[in-house]
Amino acid sequence: MSRSPIHRERRLGIRENWPQFSLLVLINACVGGMVGLERTVVPLVATQEFHLTSDTLIFSFILAFGLVKALSNVASGVLADRFTRKAMLVSGWLIGLPVPFMLAWGPSWTWILVANVLLGASQGFTWSMTVAMKNDLVGTRQRGLAMGLNEFAGYGGLGITALLTGFIAARTGLRPEPFYIGIVYAVLGLGLSIVAVRDTTGFLRHATPATESRMPDTTTRHLAPQLDPQSTKRTMFGVCQAGLVNNLNDGISWGVLPLLFAAHGLAVNDIGIIKAIYPLTWSLGQLGTGAFADRAGRRPLIMWGMIVQALALGMIGFGAPSPYASGVAGALLLGLGTAMVYPALLATAADISPAAKRATTLGWYRFWRDLGYPSGALLAGVVSAAFGLVWAIYLAGFLTFVSGVVAAVSMRATRFAEVTDDRHLRHVPRPARQDSGI
Repeated sequence: MSRSPIHRERRLGIRENWPQFSLLVLINACVGGMVGLERTVVPLVATQEFHLTSDTLIFSFILAFGLVKALSNVASGVLADRFTRKAMLVSGWLIGLPVPFMLAWGPSWTWILVANVLLGASQGFTWSMTVAMKNDLVGTRQRGLAMGLNEFAGYGGLGITALLTGFIAARTGLRPEPFYIGIVYAVLGLGLSIVAVRDTTGFLRHATPATESRMPDTTTRHLAPQLDPQSTKRTMFGVCQAGLVNNLNDGISWGVLPLLFAAHGLAVNDIGIIKAIYPLTWSLGQLGTGAFADRAGRRPLIMWGMIVQALALGMIGFGAPSPYASGVAGALLLGLGTAMVYPALLATAADISPAAKRATTLGWYRFWRDLGYPSGALLAGVVSAAFGLVWAIYLAGFLTFVSGVVAAVSMRATRFAEVTDDRHLRHVPRPARQDSGI
């Protein structure tokens, strides 16, 4: 029969799909690297090359990036569920192709803003698709691990690039040399997405009838015993607000920290080291926290991760015993807290969504999460102008602590369990006969 090859092709799991999974990990490292181009250098370009003095204007590039990325997350999710994941991935790379050239040679701040509009759109398509495609390839029991590996690659690429751009800028100047690496990322990511990536939509088209025809309402009744629609809404609220506040503090630290450390007299190279420690810790930490979220449940990691981030921001703002020492220690803690939160949030959003609408649900979660970037940029500009840079950091820490408490109250304290066997869709158990009509 012809079923065996089909079944082999549709086996779920990281090991069963390791070539494509590994390729998507590599591509997401390039996606993260594109954002890392800006983490150290662009705020300094604003003040030292274009001589901007308004904090709100300086942070406008983060606002442009975050707002467009949030909207693109939704658009890419809806379009991916209607068309294919691969088409959206390739589209994202095509949109992002001009970005490193504009950052390197743009003659005015307007060019930097337009580059961030394109970068936000590109990230909304490329990063969203690497998340959706990995979720297609694995089941719930490996979803936290899969998201940990995905975010490890993305933020590892971001952190390494932030470190490299700071190192290069300290030796060659702020532009154009630090942005050359972005050209490599864009060309490599686009080329691999076109030539080597296989679309994963077929996994859903194969899985949905096999699951839903036998087990209606897999979104609620079969994910967890108590997970009714109202609980799903509460959980989604808890996830979305935590994601928004997490990226709000990331947006504030993105714009404020280079300026704060420069005001304390730190060199560009030292700022680059601190700015790289945060995403690198975030990246490496997710290798463990993603898998731990599959074992311990999502909610504890989300709550405690937000609290750790709040403590880290307070430490950075306090600045003792020295700005550099507190910056390094705070960046380590901030990275650890974010590593606890990030894969657990993504896995939870995927857990409570039906397979056929998974990309759309993830897109909406990522929409609210990435609204944190423009919110953080606006808040940083207003608070910094009124009270000083350090108070923007303190406010971010307070909001992060409150968000962790809200997440703990909103989310259900249950581990989500998928009805389908993670290795093969044909192993879906039949429900009892009395349930067949529900």
